[in-house]
Amino acid sequence: MKVIYKITYPNGKIFIGKDLTDTITYLGSVSNELIENDFTREELRDFTVRKEILFESRDEQEVNRLESEYILKFRANDPAVGYNRWPIFIPHSF
Repeated sequence: MKVIYKITYPNGKIFIGKDLTDTITYLGSVSNELIENDFTREELRDFTVRKEILFESRDEQEVNRLESEYILKFRANDPAVGYNRWPIFIPHSF
């Protein structure tokens, strides 16, 4: 199966990604620098993340298409909410 997953970090921030091989140990391509900037060295010594499968399909094109929709739906590209940096977050000013 091909999957779209959500990783939740101890600070509540999230990362949405896809895995076309459905490998249980794959935790995405989130920027190490972004994670390291949000946690102290001590906090990184005992670090737990949660991986949830949000969507699964045998159709790779469907998973590729839906990944950005899930990122936007969960606001994972908003730096206050998540670690995705694509699609670019554009704050709304009303």
